[in-house]
Amino acid sequence: DPGLRARLPVAHEAGHGVHVEWSVNEKVALEVAAGASYAGARVLVTMKQVGLNVASDPLMSLNYVGVKGGMVVLVADDPGPISSQTEQDTRHFAQFARLPVLDPTTPEEAYEMALAAFDISEQFRVPVLLRPTTRVCHACASVSPREPLPVKRPEGFVKSSEWVIFPRLAHESKKRIVEREDELANALKPFNTFVDFDEGYAPMFVSRPFPPASRHRLGVICSGITYAYVKEFIDRANMRCRLMKVGAPYPFPADTINEFLSDLTSVSVVEELDPVIEDAIRSLCAEKNITIVGKRCGSMPVAGEYSMRALADVHDKLTGMNMAAHLFGSANVGQSAVAEAPKPPPRPPVLCAGCPHRASFYAVKRAASGKRAIYCGDIGCYTLGNAPPLDMVDTCLCMGAGVTIAQGLKRAEPGVPVFAFIGDSTFFHSGMTGVLNAVYNLSDIIVCVLDNRTTGMTGQQPHPGIGITATGGIAPKADIVKILDALGVNEIRRVNPFDLDEAIETVHETLEGSGVRAIVFEAPCTAVAPRGKPLAVSAQKCVGCRVCVNALGCPAMSMHPASDASRACKYAAVIDHALCTGCGLCAKVCPVGCISNAAGVTEASK
Repeated sequence: DPGLRARLPVAHEAGHGVHVEWSVNEKVALEVAAGASYAGARVLVTMKQVGLNVASDPLMSLNYVGVKGGMVVLVADDPGPISSQTEQDTRHFAQFARLPVLDPTTPEEAYEMALAAFDISEQFRVPVLLRPTTRVCHACASVSPREPLPVKRPEGFVKSSEWVIFPRLAHESKKRIVEREDELANALKPFNTFVDFDEGYAPMFVSRPFPPASRHRLGVICSGITYAYVKEFIDRANMRCRLMKVGAPYPFPADTINEFLSDLTSVSVVEELDPVIEDAIRSLCAEKNITIVGKRCGSMPVAGEYSMRALADVHDKLTGMNMAAHLFGSANVGQSAVAEAPKPPPRPPVLCAGCPHRASFYAVKRAASGKRAIYCGDIGCYTLGNAPPLDMVDTCLCMGAGVTIAQGLKRAEPGVPVFAFIGDSTFFHSGMTGVLNAVYNLSDIIVCVLDNRTTGMTGQQPHPGIGITATGGIAPKADIVKILDALGVNEIRRVNPFDLDEAIETVHETLEGSGVRAIVFEAPCTAVAPRGKPLAVSAQKCVGCRVCVNALGCPAMSMHPASDASRACKYAAVIDHALCTGCGLCAKVCPVGCISNAAGVTEASK
């Protein structure tokens, strides 16, 4: 696809010393990186928190085996969550696996931490986790790069028993892992810092609005992006406190924390997601007369993202003051207040106009009409098929689980047709093993592979079914139909979902079979397909039946008051030409044939 290739990075020229690739899943990516590291190459593996679940098997073992070339595993956590199945905290995994973790506050700090992480990884022969959260990942900043290091060619793989993980090696490695934690904590000490803000501190934004705080000594401990929120709040409110940033939460910086706690009488711990630092502080202060305020006492929110406004609300709740009104606006505060941004209108996520998944879901829904079918979904754009009017996703757990959950449901309800929907990139990521399991265990399910020729949800990056590498090079194209055949699937059909009558008939025929069957719905994502000519509704012919709107839920379609007041129907369908891609699906469901394109009126599919 020349259009796709044009959007991909240009392949690296020889001599740059960098190789980039999209792996089929995070486990594979980490294992590929481990092999390169064994030979002395520096490696960076990127994923988000749910990807770490997939990669956790090799990562746990890597800490026991060790690495040679520096290995940094960048795991982006998603407080909220904004676009994830979970709101899990990677710092727990760092503790569980006994891996050092760095928690940047800004893009600039993420750059510095990445450089340090490679050095620490090579010094201690350990993978290092780098954990930027959503707001750090979505931010941009100008960074002054360090002087480029001379390119160091990997020395190559040196055979040794240390690369083979046996129980005896694991036993000895566990002792080594525990013993080096103090050294690791000392190496990471520069990322754990604190500063005092006393009465002489000059605020950046506003004059002191309230009397000075009481004479007790207050400390605030932050991690990651919360440091930026708290720092700005201190600047605006001119608070007197001691502020600490924990940039390396594991190994826990006990020495620096003890120094920070000296002469304090109360400490607030501000961290997104779980009370990782707070729990460690409470353990450290078990015999100290220090009041600790955080999530465990119910003062801090236990879920979602933080913000300066959220912290001001917490401050007012604890102190009885009205700082939030002063900082964010009320009828009495005048010019010093910061106007709060208006809340955006609700915008539920929907499948794009012209999305082939809508056509695939509709074809299956029509063919299975009257049957109590179960529809198992997966992770991808097509998860949005759960919303009305399609209502075609009954389950969704994690990548690849749609195919396997379908097998369990079919065992429990043998008389019910069970469909498993999975996207092309998810099929390559973790769907193939589920299909093989279904074949091996003589399951009776229908696997629907929604092949839209890209990884639609997360940036249109290539995958093995496209035949283009991450850097734009040409690669062998994996054929999903051939793979399904090799896995032993009984019946395999491929169809374009926009050929609606043929797609419905294909599903009908597949429903008549038994065993593991598959339908590959092939049509490109609107992000990679050429845009077609928009369609239009004939207001004179439209009878206001709403079939097009109620059946498809396409965001390009809506009902508007009819221009002719004498008509029996008061509303007529309207197509937004700015959104319409010309897929023609609406014309095929219209019962009166009132939707047309440049070629004229399209006959309705009955």
